[in-house]
Amino acid sequence: MNSFKKIPINCDLGEGMPDDAAIIPFIDEANIACGFHAGDSLTMRTTIANCLSHQVKIGAHPSYLDRENFGRTVVVLSPTEIYHLVQKQVHILQKIAAEAGAKLNHVKPHGALYNESAKNKIVAQAIAKAVFDLDPTLILFGLSQSHSITQALEMGLRVAHETFADRAYVEGGSLMPRSQKGAVHEDEEQVVQQVLDVRNGFVRDSDGNKIFLPADTICIHGDGPNALAFAKKIHSL
Repeated sequence: MNSFKKIPINCDLGEGMPDDAAIIPFIDEANIACGFHAGDSLTMRTTIANCLSHQVKIGAHPSYLDRENFGRTVVVLSPTEIYHLVQKQVHILQKIAAEAGAKLNHVKPHGALYNESAKNKIVAQAIAKAVFDLDPTLILFGLSQSHSITQALEMGLRVAHETFADRAYVEGGSLMPRSQKGAVHEDEEQVVQQVLDVRNGFVRDSDGNKIFLPADTICIHGDGPNALAFAKKIHSL
């Protein structure tokens, strides 16, 4: 095996899935739903407690207010509305974390808000400003080399270029839309190979071409049926 440095694994949690507690020992960073697409105060408290037990870094996972569609449908909002949307959710998790004696490490937008930020500079600016104004020490997780990253850097935030273990890529480094067949990897060997590729500095698009991307963190989705198996396998690599 190549002598590369391991990249932290993050996972979207607190979304009401059955394997959350079991996944946490095998990841490094948790993105916790703040109640707008999934979760509630109980899931936030429980997830934070489990993270603290396993020294897993805690982050907020804000989304559009869209529980019906799990936050995966775009909601048209002004930059000011996005600013307040993100601030409200991060602040909710900040307060709950503080009650447990914890501090947030990062913010990672969820679903459609994440994807809009990656491709829409105005959305990315609003999110970055919301995070910076709330706590400029927070790290913003965003799609590697996207507007999410560039706007956060311009705002003065620290960033984490994020790549994915369980999502397919298209030309240019964007994620394949979930509406397309093959957008979500379900085969363990495919996930493992993508993680190994990321550790070597690239991903492959749907045509097999290499896309060279920096990676500070690798995501697995906690709502996938194989999330626990994937987390265990990646942890062992």
